[in-house]
Amino acid sequence: MSSERIAELVEKLELKPHPEGGFYKETYRSDGVIPGSELDSKFSGDRNYSTGIYFLLTDSAFSAFHKINQDEMWHFYEGDPLRVHMIDSDGNYSFQDVGLNLDEGEIPQFTVPAGVWFASEVAEGGTYSLVGCTVSPGFDFDDFELPPRKDLIDAFPDHNEIIARLTRT
Repeated sequence: MSSERIAELVEKLELKPHPEGGFYKETYRSDGVIPGSELDSKFSGDRNYSTGIYFLLTDSAFSAFHKINQDEMWHFYEGDPLRVHMIDSDGNYSFQDVGLNLDEGEIPQFTVPAGVWFASEVAEGGTYSLVGCTVSPGFDFDDFELPPRKDLIDAFPDHNEIIARLTRT
């Protein structure tokens, strides 16, 4: 049933492969634009106020460690819980399960702070997670950094196991 549901979601939501893993579709990009001159110097130009996507991960498709210049808010829609792994600039590792089982510490909405390395995967034993992601200022691939495994392990050797498992190169 789950593989049928995954195929249905990909088809009906018109999802396509995402560079960091899984499937996505941009669902919102605000008309309003913040001029680059009003943004922090880490931004290379103008940005929309906000963007949103559908994001589907499966037990065979994880989202590799990456970071962006903006906060990214995750919203749980259906399926199994999603585990978001994070490593901050000081090398501190943490995770948050995004889902609906509040008694197990899951929450239906979670924000990854700007500049934090993060990866996500369907929680152990699960099949798929359908979530949404909202980014503000709006997402632009100029703000996206997907480093080689070696670079992250060199920067955070204490977390080499999780980095090795959730990177591709």
